[in-house]
Parts: sequence; C-alpha cells; structure tokens
Amino acid sequence: MATTPFFTPEHPLPIAVLVGAGPGDIGLFTLAGARALALAAVVIYDALANPDLLAFCSPEAELIYVGKRDRRHTLTQTEINALLVEKCREFMARPDCPSRCVVRLKGGDPFVFGRGGEEAQALTQAQIPFAVIPGITAGIAGPAYAGIPVTHRDFTSTVTFITGHQQEDSSDKPSSGESGDEISNVDYPALAKLGGTLVFYMGVKNLPHITQRLMDCGLPADTPAAVVRMATHPEQQTVVGTVKTIAQLAQKAEIKAPAITIIGKVVSVREQMNWFESRPLFGQTMLVTRTRQQASKLGDQLLELGARVIEAPTIEIAKPTDRQAALTAIEDMGEYDCVVFTSANGVHSAHQAMIALELDARDFAAVVAAIGPATADALNSIGIIPDIVSPDAVSEELAVELISYFGRADPTKEPDSATLDLSGNRFLLLRAEIARPSLVEMLRNAGAAVDDVPIYQTRIPESLPEDAIEALQNGTVKWITFTSASTAKNLFTMLPENLRSTVGKCKRLSIGPTTSRALAELGWPATLEARHHDIPGMVAALVEEILRSTTAHAS
Repeated sequence: MATTPFFTPEHPLPIAVLVGAGPGDIGLFTLAGARALALAAVVIYDALANPDLLAFCSPEAELIYVGKRDRRHTLTQTEINALLVEKCREFMARPDCPSRCVVRLKGGDPFVFGRGGEEAQALTQAQIPFAVIPGITAGIAGPAYAGIPVTHRDFTSTVTFITGHQQEDSSDKPSSGESGDEISNVDYPALAKLGGTLVFYMGVKNLPHITQRLMDCGLPADTPAAVVRMATHPEQQTVVGTVKTIAQLAQKAEIKAPAITIIGKVVSVREQMNWFESRPLFGQTMLVTRTRQQASKLGDQLLELGARVIEAPTIEIAKPTDRQAALTAIEDMGEYDCVVFTSANGVHSAHQAMIALELDARDFAAVVAAIGPATADALNSIGIIPDIVSPDAVSEELAVELISYFGRADPTKEPDSATLDLSGNRFLLLRAEIARPSLVEMLRNAGAAVDDVPIYQTRIPESLPEDAIEALQNGTVKWITFTSASTAKNLFTMLPENLRSTVGKCKRLSIGPTTSRALAELGWPATLEARHHDIPGMVAALVEEILRSTTAHAS
C-alpha cells in the first residue's frame, strides 16, 4: 500500500483536491479553493459548504451533493469515500485530466472534524494523487464573529478543539452507550484541569452531558460559556451564559445545529467585541427585486451591513426587438450632438453592441449625458467620462440639465430652462423599449430633434426563486427593495395571488418618486423613499431608518 499520494509521470498533478469551504461566509473562502473549483470537472460537496461557492465552478462541471445533517445522510462516509475514488478513476481516463481535477468540497477545514483524513487515506489506498486546501475552521471563525477571541493574554494562551458528536463505527451507524464518554473518547478530567478555552463542535444535543461532566470534573460552574449557531452567516445567533446555565439557555433559545460551544474566561469580553451582530442591518432579511446582476450589487452592500439578502430577480435584460435599428443608431452616433443614457443597463447593452460593431469611445458624439451617478459609473467602467450627469436618476432632472447645457436664450426674455431653445440640436437616446416619455417630450418641446432608440428590452422572468417564495410564506422578510416601477409591477405579476398580501406586511423601500407611485397604485405604498434616487441613497436611507427605530425602541 502506498504511504504517500501516488504521483507518476502520467499524473504529476493532483487528481483529487480536498477543499475546505470555510465556516459559511463566502468572503472567508480561500483564493486557492476558488481556483480549484474553477478547474473542477467534478465537485462532490457537503451540506455545510455554502452553495454560493458553486458559482466558482465552470458551467459544465458535474455537481454531486453528499450532505449529511444530524444523521440524515445522503450517503454514508464509506459510500462517500467510494464515490470519490470512483469519480477520480473515471476522470483519470478523460482527455482533459491533466488540466482539471475532482474537488471534494467540505465545510470548514477538511482535517478538523471533517473526516477528510479518512478520504485522503481512501485516495492513497487507491493510488490517486491528491492535494489538500485548508479552510477556516468554525472553531476560529465562529468565536471571532461572535466577538470572542479564543486566546487573550489576560485570560489564556491555550485553546482546545473537541468534537461534541459521538464517534460513529465503521458502518456509519451511531454507536450505543450510556454516558458517551467512552464513545467520544473525551477526557473530561484533563479538560477541566487544563482550563483555557474549550471549543466544542457539533455538540448541541450533548450539551447538557458535556457541561455536567466538566463541572463534575472540577470546572467551576460560573465559567463563562457561549453557543454560536450558524456562525459567520447573517442568521448567526449567540447565547451567552455559564457552564451551569448554557445548556438550558440554548434549549430555551431553540438553538439547533450547526453550532459551536465556547467555554472559558474569553467569553466575558464578548460584550466589548461583538462587532458582527452589532452591524446596522444585522437581523434584517431583505428581498431584493432587480435584474440578477444588479441584485448582486445591491445585495453585496446590504450583506456588508449585516443583512440577510434573498435575491428575487423580477427583470431580465434581453436584446431589443429591433436589433438592427439599435446597431444602425450606434454606428451613426457620431452624427448626433449628444448621446443620452438613462440606465446602467443601457450603457452595458450599447457597449456590447459597440464590441460587435468593432467600435470604441472615439465613435461617440462630442457630448455624452447620463442620468444619475450609477449610469455615470457604468460609463466610467467602459472608459467614457460623461459630460452631463443629473444629480439623481430622474428624467425631468436630466432634461433640465440638457436644456441648460445646449439651449440658446431668447434675447427678449429672461433666460431660464423653460425659455431656452434647442432647435438644430440632435439627441440620441439609448434606453429601454419601455421608458417614460417625459425626457423625450421635454427635449422636443424645447425644439430638439430626438431619436429614442431601444437598446435593450426588459422581460419578466418565468418564476421567482424558491427561497424567495418560502421566505415570504413564512414571514421572515422584513424589507423589500424596489429600484424601479418595473420591479414593483413585475413582482405583483409574478407572485401568486395569495402571496400579494404578504408584501403589504413587509416594509417597502423605494428608490424614488416614480417607483413610489407605482407601489401606491398596486396597494403597496412605500414605507421609505430614498432622498437620493440611486443605490447608495437607498442603502443610506435604510441604515438611517433602522438605526433611528432601534434607538427609539431602546429608549
């Protein structure tokens, strides 16, 4: 039997890669892990691996779920080992073998109570070369996100990791036994004597037994203790007590797996260091209604502030009905005095068309205008700095800016935007097929020639994601964000009739007056409207409102 991974001239690189998925927060996943997933032909993944990590995989990768939760096994560990070896052997016969790999994606770290050691041994016995990419383990990340340092010079320089699960026999069936000490091989007298910080993994059900045995072996009953559920996730929940009380407190709080328990004096500093659960949007579940790409941008900002974000795309971006008219307009845009963009989607769609036509920024008109900072940012991202930017994403504001920029005053009248003349000026508007007419009307009323050319169309997706429907049904959604009138109208259309009333029970955040009017017409008046009608303005308004209500509630 080989004692080391079996590398050969035919297979000088790892065939299998055991990858630690980390504790749950996707931001804690390693760069090495992301590279491995990008190269994976097959990914065998666990329940505790954040499913969002699968976005790093190539579309053709084979994804196999082998999750285990609370003894509800998709496959036993023995079967997982066999599956891993089988997939590796199949892969070794493929022509793309030298450049790709088979990834075993495991929650936390593969070698910290993850049974990765058994999988590595199975690979070695099968003479399959492998590599290991560690992950941040919950015993480090969980306490850190709960504001508990596992070591502190004022309290302890030792930390001990212990599994709270009972060891399983070779058949993967739970072993019998009364106390659990013999089964889990935990030396409670040694732990009680050692002191320091004790971190128990996966021990929620056994917590009464664990704490009682520690006290029986001499650990003071008033030693601080904490249980952290769903560590590093937006749903993180922390209960603090003592060794004597923590089991009862956890039961009262209905703490369930996955959770870790921290015992030691370091728990006493949590009140000073509880950064993660103190973020302004922590505990808020947000339903974000935008296109999938834009939902991610807004969702990322909300996540950073502590919210749980559920994406519910209500808009899909597609090519315009008359694709040729859009291409012709872009080819001729140098003939216009001004090219106007009214959304980031319009910018991205125009950029894609320019690439197809082999055009670049030199083909633009002398003046480029953008509605609001977000559209300006989209132009900046493709190397174009707009000459005119309205303060907010409001068509009427942009019209005033354009008229003031190009208009010629009547010498017989006091100059203002209402009397300025745009005769002789040509404007090209590149925007959605369904767009408000006010911008075109104001420009034409001022004498301008306006070509309003659809550069993209918006469509309603076939359905909402299952997790969005479930969250609305069970009442966990506290806020719903609306970034346009279309997001409101489309959500109304997509929701089953019996769920429309649930939106009225949630708080509704609107990006601006047009969206608020649409919400009111649907019977969902906006709870809050952003003062600045863009994504940063929405986020700022939300944070201000929640902090205000939190302060008012506390007083």
